[in-house]
Amino acid sequence: MKRLFSYIVLLMFIICECQAQSRSELEAQRTKTIEEISYVDNMLKTTAKQKTESVNEIKILGSKVQMREKVIRSMNEEIKLINEKIELNTLAIELMENDLEKLKEDYAKAIVNSYKYKKSNPEIIYILSARDFNQGYKRVKYLQQVTKYRRNEAELIAELKIHIESTREELEEDLGEIFQLKKNEEFQKNLLQGEQTKKQKMVKNLSYKEKQLKKELEEKRKIAQKLESEIAKILEEERKREKTSTMTPEQKLIGENFLDNKGRLPWPVEKGIITNQFGVHQHPVLKYVTENNFGIEITSSGKTTARSVFKGEVTRIFAISGANMTVIVRHGKFLSVYNNLINVKVKTGENIETRQELGEVFITPGGEGTCTMKFMIFNEKYLNPEEWIAKN
Repeated sequence: MKRLFSYIVLLMFIICECQAQSRSELEAQRTKTIEEISYVDNMLKTTAKQKTESVNEIKILGSKVQMREKVIRSMNEEIKLINEKIELNTLAIELMENDLEKLKEDYAKAIVNSYKYKKSNPEIIYILSARDFNQGYKRVKYLQQVTKYRRNEAELIAELKIHIESTREELEEDLGEIFQLKKNEEFQKNLLQGEQTKKQKMVKNLSYKEKQLKKELEEKRKIAQKLESEIAKILEEERKREKTSTMTPEQKLIGENFLDNKGRLPWPVEKGIITNQFGVHQHPVLKYVTENNFGIEITSSGKTTARSVFKGEVTRIFAISGANMTVIVRHGKFLSVYNNLINVKVKTGENIETRQELGEVFITPGGEGTCTMKFMIFNEKYLNPEEWIAKN
């Protein structure tokens, strides 16, 4: 009986510890996401000062909607974890109460039997009636063990009562937390609905400017082609160079370290949100029009410095009409590309370190202090940068 009680308590402790860790992670993740939403809110407040809406503003609002959905999912997961804990504690209380009843019954029988035995056979007579000293000593030890057993049973009953009461208190706290979480979830859902409505309204307003949007998209495609052309030139030059020279051991090591840090590279800016993702995706406003992005676009608020995501060598710096300066850094066989910079602080051929400043991201005219940088990673083909940088 005591062993079963110990197993129940141990099992409850292990499961509750695991759930506490999971809930702690969810709460930390949710807090961080809400901070990001606050950052995006401030960005949207500045862009709201513009008289005209923009595609980038829709993308910023779209990022906020995704973050809000993430917060709601996190709350749902936490509610699920608490419900599982409630079910576990309810079962544990039921098992402990059954054990308690059994212990009480056994303890009551032991007390009654002990009373009957003492009435007919007082302990002193029981000891003195022994055949010899050894038997008398054994009887003394036996009586001591019986007393100890009864004391242990009483302590176990008291301990079990404490655990039952403690578990009931936990149940009450968990029910209160679920109530508060559901209340907060409803609040977040109302905010989400408002943001989704606002986004739909903005999309509808911009849809009347189809000609202008198509022109902007065509300009972006031309810039992307120029970037691709420059990268192709670099690769062609290096193919020719490889015929006469090979990569140094240090360059090879940098490339291997770059690969080993996939998913952990620092962001190319200190703070920002991804407003245009990698690959082919639907244009946020134009129907039946897709964008093919070979990198990601990161939008930040205020003066923002671009920085290298890993140590390497500055391979090329060049200007593109309509997209300012571009810096390309080589990390062994990998290239990282930073586009739309001004006041570049590095030189071609310079060896740089991780997080070293490359230049400032150009602030969008009329964007009320927001700036957008295009970031790319290349190794024989264009790679999705989101898979390489750390989760923000």
